[in-house]
Amino acid sequence: MTIIHSFILGLIEGITEFLPISSTAHLIIASNWLKIPDSEFLKSFLISIQLGAILSVTVLYAKTIIKNPKLIWKIAAAFIPTAIIGLAAYKLIKNYLMESLPIIAGALIIGGLALIFLEKYFTKKTSTNSVIKQPNDFELDTITYRQAVIIGSCQALAVIPGVSRSAATIMGGLSLGISRKNIVEFSFLLAMPTMMAATALDLYKNPPTLNQQEIIIWVLGFIVAFITAILGIKFFLRFIQKNNFVPFGWYRIIIGLILITYILI
Repeated sequence: MTIIHSFILGLIEGITEFLPISSTAHLIIASNWLKIPDSEFLKSFLISIQLGAILSVTVLYAKTIIKNPKLIWKIAAAFIPTAIIGLAAYKLIKNYLMESLPIIAGALIIGGLALIFLEKYFTKKTSTNSVIKQPNDFELDTITYRQAVIIGSCQALAVIPGVSRSAATIMGGLSLGISRKNIVEFSFLLAMPTMMAATALDLYKNPPTLNQQEIIIWVLGFIVAFITAILGIKFFLRFIQKNNFVPFGWYRIIIGLILITYILI
């Protein structure tokens, strides 16, 4: 793995981490197409590099959390289901799922179809039912503990590469009638404990023995992911103010079909 590879993967991670298109899938596909040799360092790099993107959330949302301390407990409630399932499925994820391009392709396509369906269903409901319109007025800190746990349970599906942590939480939030902006921001915040725990678990299971070159590669990927994630978050928030999630659903389907074609060829 080279410095150029690190830069490219850091760029991909930062741009895709908070969009509902699966950053893990994009990183694995990119690694495959770049012909980066499979290794324990690469697998750990693809998991731990997400800390750069998570740091961007900490920087952007520190004031929000400080002003709304109850959010911490709701994020914790949402994190519990993910932690339980992630811990139980760690070996399966690391040794099998992260290497399966067919599973990733299928998850991208199925997730894309689900995102389109839920978005259209949600839009229809909010435009025809005055009762359903009310959740659009939710403030972020009024998401209930029950909703938080359900969203966290949906996020647990993202242990399958290609599902997308962001897409799973967004679909869970839409199904509960939570507004686009609020579920997107809650998804950002829930990413912090989720990805920190995933990285900590990987480091515990596979203590790194990095040489100087690998340290440079990891630090560069971390910095690039941090910078591009800030831009990605700001873009996503602006985008959903005037648009819905359907374009991301179609994007997932197209990428999934391209990947299937690549596998068959």
